[in-house]
Amino acid sequence: MKNNLNYGVIGNCRTAALISERGSIEWLCFPDFDSPSVFAALLDRTKGGSFGFDVPDGYAVRQSYVPHTNILSTRFASDEGEFEVLDYMPCYRSFEKEHYLPAELYRYIRFVKGRPRFRIRYDPAPNYAQGEVRIRRTAGFIESYSSADNKDRQYLYSSIPLQAVAGREEIRLEKDEFLLLSYNEKVIPIDIEREKIEYCRTLVYWLNWTNRTRQYTCYNEVVERSMLVLKLLSYYNGAMLAALTTSLPETVGGVRNWDYRFCWLRDASMSIETMFRVGHTGAARRFMKFIQSSFMSRHDYQIMYGIRGERKLTEVILEHLDGYKGSKPVRIGNDAYHQKQNDSFGYLMDLVWQYYRLMPGTLDEIEDMWEMVKSILATVA
Repeated sequence: MKNNLNYGVIGNCRTAALISERGSIEWLCFPDFDSPSVFAALLDRTKGGSFGFDVPDGYAVRQSYVPHTNILSTRFASDEGEFEVLDYMPCYRSFEKEHYLPAELYRYIRFVKGRPRFRIRYDPAPNYAQGEVRIRRTAGFIESYSSADNKDRQYLYSSIPLQAVAGREEIRLEKDEFLLLSYNEKVIPIDIEREKIEYCRTLVYWLNWTNRTRQYTCYNEVVERSMLVLKLLSYYNGAMLAALTTSLPETVGGVRNWDYRFCWLRDASMSIETMFRVGHTGAARRFMKFIQSSFMSRHDYQIMYGIRGERKLTEVILEHLDGYKGSKPVRIGNDAYHQKQNDSFGYLMDLVWQYYRLMPGTLDEIEDMWEMVKSILATVA
């Protein structure tokens, strides 16, 4: 596997995956953004683990997003045949709860024409590739976990015979198939028809979300795609991540390799204000609640928090991983939570003003926010 600079991204506001130009998943954490990685070839080509498709020589590969969505299409085509892989994480509103955001990743393999061939390369490396990988194949799924931490397990389901998947046998595609990687063992059997329903629900969710985004005369496609990426950086409780990854270096070979899977007040305020300006008031409302809940618990501020409001973000170096293009160290956690960055308050106060100017809220909400504003003023003074 060669180092890849271009990645597509999919997600569902709980976690996300980076997928190379040739359809290989090279970064995925389960069940949440800040959980240990299942695939991390991004940070170590040998040990990190990946999940992709190997095709014979002569196949051209094209990648794009399904328009107006965060569903990624990777199309493999040659003289002998053609197929498309549609990658997505289920994300939609349900009757039981406001949103359905399972820790799951679907790979819908859509038959296009001919008799295309491929092999599936399923190489999980759970828990940041710490410990040995344990694989157990049953009649219904392939289970994987790390010997260093066997609490977190992954379950791979497939309409393709699991023996062919596990054995990397050559597959001749003749109809639509699917692969499903889940953090939870499924109770209800999954078949191709159920998978297509999940795809359609997720497709409609993203189309509806994009339709609520303000339209522009110039550069609208770029603005729309940027908003879709910002949406993927938002945790469902309102926290906004600085990035989906850890330890990508500022310069290749350097040591400034930080874990950015946390919520910085400054970065998050700018991102949320942008989403608010283009029509996504719900993102701003959730972020306000997240900030207020973090404040109300201690009545003081850090420059950053964990995505569930955690205040202690202990930094650890993973010595066994080589890093992106050999850029060590690989870090998880971030000791920057100790730092003082006073400009953060300005960005946050500006967002508070923008929000309450247009979204006054209930009296209780305003009084809670006023307590927080007074605390910010006292801190700045």
